[in-house]
Amino acid sequence: MIIKCLAIDDEPLALQQISSYIDKTPFLESVALCHSAFEAISYLTNNEVDLMFVDINMPDINGMDFVKSLVNKPQIIFTTAYSEYAIEGFKVDALDYILKPISYAIFLKAVTKAKTWFELNLKQPETLQTTQDCLFVKSDYKLVKILLSEIKYIESANEYIQINLINDKPITTLIRLKVIEEQLPKDKFMRVHRSFIVNLDRVKVIERNRIVFDQKIYIPIGDQYKENFQHFVEKTFLV
Repeated sequence: MIIKCLAIDDEPLALQQISSYIDKTPFLESVALCHSAFEAISYLTNNEVDLMFVDINMPDINGMDFVKSLVNKPQIIFTTAYSEYAIEGFKVDALDYILKPISYAIFLKAVTKAKTWFELNLKQPETLQTTQDCLFVKSDYKLVKILLSEIKYIESANEYIQINLINDKPITTLIRLKVIEEQLPKDKFMRVHRSFIVNLDRVKVIERNRIVFDQKIYIPIGDQYKENFQHFVEKTFLV
């Protein structure tokens, strides 16, 4: 597997070092380098990341507060010159906490631990099965059949997803959003945001760049998904 990485550090040399380490590690891919938490927030609004390298001592928003603020949080490896934050780092479920200066050997040990975590936690074959008109997912130790036509939208919640249905309560299962996206029929379901997939047959109202369900649920349309969704709108709605 390839792990998509984002690195945040306000020190250019430190950021470049992490970037070079990512580039020389075969199972890692660098998707963004950010000089502040604000840059990272902007990137994460419309993009998915598997693993973030986060410096702690940064201006405006420090790395610890930034991680605590995230709702859909990637896995985290903290990089810092200060050891006193280590306990707090593990309280926010960081995979590792590495001290500067960082050698490649230390870096490789940390990311190998991350690779092991992903391999153990993101195995999907027993969790998701699909047929032409339904899904079978594991939820609460049961295998649950879900008709595709009954799905309203699917929302990401870290490594889990919540499948929201027309006439039943939501179903939560341990699947990443991009995994179920690959299994759903492309003519019926569309990713419209880094955290949402919608059933196109259930899209009835669009308001201010949002899809409205039941006049109380608003699904935002992310910038990177606008073009595809606009094609759907032009084909479906009289505009």
